[in-house]
Amino acid sequence: MRILVIGINYSPELTGVGRYTGEMVDALVQGGHEVRVVTAPPYYPEWRVAAGHSAARFRVDRFSNLTIYRCPLWVPSRPGTLKRILHLASFAFSSMPVALWQAFWKPEIVWTVEPPLFVSPAAIVVAKLSGACAWLHVQDYEIDAAFGLGILKGGRIRRAALAVERILFRRFDRISSISNRMLARAQEKGVPPEKLVFFPNWVDISHISPLFETSPYRAQLDIPEGAVVALYSGNMAGKQGLEILGEVAQRLRDHGKLVFVFCGDGRGKAALKQQCSGLKNVQFLSLQPMERLNELLGMADIHLLPQHADAADLVMPSKLTGMLASGRPVIATAAVGTELAMMVNGRGLVTPPGDGEAFAAAILELAGDHAARQRYGVCAREYAKQYLGRHAVLARFEQDLLACMNEKRSRRSGHRHGLSQRSVQKSSSARGEKTARPVADQQDRPPKSNESP
Repeated sequence: MRILVIGINYSPELTGVGRYTGEMVDALVQGGHEVRVVTAPPYYPEWRVAAGHSAARFRVDRFSNLTIYRCPLWVPSRPGTLKRILHLASFAFSSMPVALWQAFWKPEIVWTVEPPLFVSPAAIVVAKLSGACAWLHVQDYEIDAAFGLGILKGGRIRRAALAVERILFRRFDRISSISNRMLARAQEKGVPPEKLVFFPNWVDISHISPLFETSPYRAQLDIPEGAVVALYSGNMAGKQGLEILGEVAQRLRDHGKLVFVFCGDGRGKAALKQQCSGLKNVQFLSLQPMERLNELLGMADIHLLPQHADAADLVMPSKLTGMLASGRPVIATAAVGTELAMMVNGRGLVTPPGDGEAFAAAILELAGDHAARQRYGVCAREYAKQYLGRHAVLARFEQDLLACMNEKRSRRSGHRHGLSQRSVQKSSSARGEKTARPVADQQDRPPKSNESP
């Protein structure tokens, strides 16, 4: 297949959308497909363009079966609401001509990801011009999350934004997302169920596996022998609800054998550091390289996964896959009945969002129960192996791409066939001839998902 990928985040970014999009593209290229990527220079989560890249210039990198177009954008050092909108708009503006030019390449799949929804109009137009399958992957519902978290406000603005979102969603041939609840939300937004595809985040279970020896990070951070490490590792942004981490660290500051390690970068890190100022039971790390991720996750006795209540079913944290694969228990904040709560249940503990007292009590409970930590960790690893393995998830996704492409080809073929028949009928009518209605050809039927193109 010829596949065009459009999105603001891409490798070598180490977290979130950029990481998953990069790994997806690598798998498709290794599978023999030809891929072009229209993206920005790497800048996330530091909100600073990486060394060796420019925010002001276009750049093209060509490899075997892969071409990457890096488009300029404005990156604010301290992103607020208006600055974030301008940031996204700058990429949408600079990337649009590059994306539209790809229509001459005739891609068969045009794949884009939300966030940001800003680039979806370009994806829809390119797919229309080239006759490709238009595919939107929803990592989180940015409009719902923005209003739910109070980043954006106003009933009239919300209704207008959701109306635009609904119009855009209807233009895609496929919409995928990372959880069943998020797919259900797409249906609520008017997407027919036959267009929906489950495409969860994955983990390389050969790279992330239970660490049975002592992690080198314990010596690096001078963590005492026998200490219980409660680790948060990931992006430090507003939707994570990081303030509860500082609260529980304060509450448990006198618990001698409990050490908190907070690893990551983002605009919420400075506030968390200020909240933990003077605490001897807290250590901070910057985002660590991918090759050390297993050592980092294996340092933990307990993984911490805070989440705002309003984001629990709008955002499925991508960091959860690595936590589960590491074979360590997870303590998450989530409301009962949310998909996040159901995923963590039986593999750790779940407490109400924003309840620092309950979160601290759960940490103390697992810190004092080695057998429970072992039991939950084994269940977490088994779940990751069974449902979240990178190879299995991406193999299913490849088949879904093939099915979408075949369906699009079949519809185009049927459309051309119908036009031809109507022309014959019109010509015959003009001559006063009778024509029989054509019988559908076997080749015109939509192929099954396991058929090759």
